[in-house]
Amino acid sequence: MTTHKNSNRLPAEWEPQDGVLLAWPHADSDWQPLLPEIIPVYIELIKQISRFEQVLLASPEPDTVKETLQNATVDLSRIQFYEIPCNDTWTRDFGPISIYRDGQPQLIDFGFNGWGLKFAADQDNQITRRLHAAGAFAATPRQTSGLILEGGSIESDGAGTILTPSECLLNSNRNPHLGKEQLEAALQELLGGEHFLWLDHGYLAGDDTDSHIDTLARLCPNGTIAYVRCDDPQDEHYPALQRMESQLRSFRTRSGRPFRLIPLPWPKARHNEEDRRLPATYANFLIINRAVLVPIYNEPADAAALTAIGAVFPGREIVGIDCRPVIRQHGSLHCISMQIPQGVLL
Repeated sequence: MTTHKNSNRLPAEWEPQDGVLLAWPHADSDWQPLLPEIIPVYIELIKQISRFEQVLLASPEPDTVKETLQNATVDLSRIQFYEIPCNDTWTRDFGPISIYRDGQPQLIDFGFNGWGLKFAADQDNQITRRLHAAGAFAATPRQTSGLILEGGSIESDGAGTILTPSECLLNSNRNPHLGKEQLEAALQELLGGEHFLWLDHGYLAGDDTDSHIDTLARLCPNGTIAYVRCDDPQDEHYPALQRMESQLRSFRTRSGRPFRLIPLPWPKARHNEEDRRLPATYANFLIINRAVLVPIYNEPADAAALTAIGAVFPGREIVGIDCRPVIRQHGSLHCISMQIPQGVLL
């Protein structure tokens, strides 16, 4: 779909950033039984991000978090702490989506309903507003939108292309009053989207998000899409991911060219104590200034994933983060982080 231009632009994740927003796992969240496992992941994540940019950290108990990070020899000078209650830590989906309007940054505070009313979200839905009121985003204006939209459900190339899963955005548990054309019109107006790629296939067992795009396929520089490929015909995902791969081959850039497709390896099946499969994926990487942080799972496929992503982002440091504890709560690295583009924090 190509329509009239407006002054809004949703930047690509690989554009310059001021920082990354995180929310610290705490005892009143679903992380409670896993705190000894998940906190070291957050410590490592904060150490890596703070090498390159600021960390904005929301927590109901920031003093306790400061002590934990100091004991882990984390440099607190690159971290901004905010005392804010939160239901959970999936900042990708309840954090602000930052656009440029006439070249100036602006935050859009979309509605968050716990991935279609699956989980409590009353506190998380207020975090962007509370952070803004606390001065976390300097003088950057905030716009509230009544649209239910999670950051993990959209990918942008920074030039008007938006890749999104139909299973999520068109689900009746998000915006049941809007059809595809109406959603495209809304995203065009708010995000400057002009070329929509609706992914109709692909899922991960154990995923609660209705097939978020950041677990399946990611827009990357130079007309590239990195995507998960299942090469095991006996795996339950094989048929759907084969159809997804075929659809990705059919997609075209705004200039009419096929995308360069980079397959990511398929991690081995992992299950929780109830034998429920967990949504392990290498597509859930986080791009930051001069580096890419990649979820790894302590298995042989990790090395191939790091190599593939390194080829997509030449010149950036590729850093693996052990996300085995993160997928225990059915998400991964990109899901627990939200980048803040350049200019927002100034």
